[in-house]
Amino acid sequence: MGFYSTFEEQLNHSHSLYKLSRVIRWEVFEEAFSKHYSLTHGKPAKPIRLMVSLLILKQLRNLSDESVVEQWAENSYYQFFSGENYFCCKEPCVPTELVEFRKRIGSEGVELIFKESIRVNGDDANDDNLSGDTTIQEKNITYPTDDKLYKKIIKECRSIALKEKIELRQSYTQTVKKLSVIQRFKRNKNGSKSARKASKKIKTISGVLVRELQRKLPANALNKHGNKLELFEKILSQKSSDSNKIYSLHEPHVKCYSKGKEHKRYEFGSKVSILVTQRTGVIVGALNFNGTEHDSKTLPLAINQHHRLTGNTPENIFLDRGYPGAKQINGINICIPRPNKNITKTKRKRHSRRAAIEPVIGHLKKDYGMARNYLKGIKGDEINVLLSAAAMNFKRVMNLWKQRLINFILKIVFETLFNQGLKLTF
Repeated sequence: MGFYSTFEEQLNHSHSLYKLSRVIRWEVFEEAFSKHYSLTHGKPAKPIRLMVSLLILKQLRNLSDESVVEQWAENSYYQFFSGENYFCCKEPCVPTELVEFRKRIGSEGVELIFKESIRVNGDDANDDNLSGDTTIQEKNITYPTDDKLYKKIIKECRSIALKEKIELRQSYTQTVKKLSVIQRFKRNKNGSKSARKASKKIKTISGVLVRELQRKLPANALNKHGNKLELFEKILSQKSSDSNKIYSLHEPHVKCYSKGKEHKRYEFGSKVSILVTQRTGVIVGALNFNGTEHDSKTLPLAINQHHRLTGNTPENIFLDRGYPGAKQINGINICIPRPNKNITKTKRKRHSRRAAIEPVIGHLKKDYGMARNYLKGIKGDEINVLLSAAAMNFKRVMNLWKQRLINFILKIVFETLFNQGLKLTF
């Protein structure tokens, strides 16, 4: 009979993931998410703690669903964080189960994880002065052009015809290939005119195929693919000056934002409002918007979310000049830098401190998965923002524990050297 030691005996109790697993109130998720499961129907589900911990680890390490499941089987700390007592050498679940779990709990459930990340930070999350800003969360779509959309429509029409066994009058396969070759040389001498004609021909072909499918599809198939065909028609009829344009077939809700950046004139995705405590940098508000609202219109909803998650009401929120409008919202002072000779030294410092939210947004994008959102749909936008903010809050606490441990070790070393009468020279 073999001897198996538990993770309690094996692992370093000072490790940040070990400590975090002890601090998070897992029973909160058990109570909130148990309503989504049935005890009598279907195959027994995976433990809720396991699924929540995988979502946290995925965003904490900036991994894909496939990678976090694969690494879980190799990492003892990941397994202990998920509630295991002994090492397990096989993967905990299929990666697509994470997709289904996110759909099951929705943005409301993920907001509960974000709320817990704020609570873990303790008193550092309580501040009367907040900083706010908006940014763009880009969607995982190619840079949209009319030609790309028309070619995708042609490809989709062929696919629908193949599935429904509809014989098209002409597939235009070779024609589109030849026209694509002509488009490649639009920057060459005398090539722009031919390229424009080719683009116009591709648009005509896509319109022909859409209309042919509408004529030939039977009633039940037309109902099945009706939404797609309506989307194709809208793309074919839209103009460059139209509002609410469609930029992607698989993500039609994506909006175009122009933020005045030199390196990136246009960004395609959704708008995100972030609220951060000025004193400690804890993220206390993260809200996604799938419209083109002005920054000032996003603020009341962001304040409501902050109050809902923390139960606190700040005195001041410091913003940049992109937030013109009311000077007060629900009794909260909205502080925007304006020419003022009588401004106090404290307020001037707080206005300067507002710029500290910019690196927070940078870390959210680079280190916590908000640079490019791979989750599908509007719900995917909301979930990705909340998980990114939660992961950064958890990481902040973990870094504080690491720093305290380093300071404690250095203190012991210096005290030992001092007691031995030794001096350090630098």
